[in-house]
Amino acid sequence: MDMDLFEKIRLYAEQNLSCERYEHSVRVSETAALMCRLYGIDEQLGALAGIAHDICKEIPVDEILSLVKQDGLPVEGIEKAKPNLLHGRAAAVKIQSEFKIKDKNVIEAVANHTFGCPGLCDLGKILFVADKIEPGRPQSTDEYRERHFKMTLNEITLAVIDENIEYLARKGKTVAPVTKEWADELRNKKES
Repeated sequence: MDMDLFEKIRLYAEQNLSCERYEHSVRVSETAALMCRLYGIDEQLGALAGIAHDICKEIPVDEILSLVKQDGLPVEGIEKAKPNLLHGRAAAVKIQSEFKIKDKNVIEAVANHTFGCPGLCDLGKILFVADKIEPGRPQSTDEYRERHFKMTLNEITLAVIDENIEYLARKGKTVAPVTKEWADELRNKKES
């Protein structure tokens, strides 16, 4: 991957996101790159997916919906109720159209970082986890990350999904059915 591309997306993120969201994206990028090193994936792809994952998080809902129409996938119940949850899919369209990214794993990771999905590529698992455990998250102490990084990629992904489901339940929020399906898939892999 050419670092010029990373820099273009980083600059776009810096110019189009709030300071807090941009700093979160930088931490996700760094965490994803670290996880890629740990799990044997090109760390530049992790850094790229991390810096790009939230570039559409703060754009107006009508722009998100306009971008999402281009991926050809249906908008499901939870996404219809809260269209901002489509920001990952919108970002995946934007990185292809505006930044000419063709790497299917980067596109899949960015598109699915909010809910995950059964069969998600390893880079997608890494981005999902990095987004939830980057050092700015309240639960993510050095010890917490150290403990999690000793797990296999499927184990850390399932642990973070389960933590996320518990968090959403405590907040009285709905868990996307696709996230539950993904957790079941990973649990079944663990048991076999």
